[in-house]
Amino acid sequence: MRTPRHRARSAGFTMIELLVVVAIIGILSAIAIPQMMAFRTRAFDARVESDARNAATSEEAYYVDNDAYAVSGSCSALPGMNVSGGVTCTLSNMTCADGSDGFKVSTSHPKAKKHCSWASCGQSCAGGSTNLCCT
Repeated sequence: MRTPRHRARSAGFTMIELLVVVAIIGILSAIAIPQMMAFRTRAFDARVESDARNAATSEEAYYVDNDAYAVSGSCSALPGMNVSGGVTCTLSNMTCADGSDGFKVSTSHPKAKKHCSWASCGQSCAGGSTNLCCT
């Protein structure tokens, strides 16, 4: 009687194959996670800037209907204004240099790098803009 010398190979992965897969996943995640965090920060910055522009537009629409700007407070009080999740948007009244009424909108988000403000009377900004300043 002959006995077989080789054993049947069991199905599965070797330890080396598993280590290679884990190393590849680690390298890919080390590249992808910082990129995704940068994308998220830019998305929050875009929310802040967009809400400042939208609030200024809503404030002007309010002025057309009521012949006065909305009182100070939250931007969500403006008609048609939907503030993005997590964004803090506040209104304040101001008097322009020529004595006319004006307003200022300030927006921020805890996870954004930017804080934006829109002044209807104009303001000096680093980028040369006269109404919207984001820092």
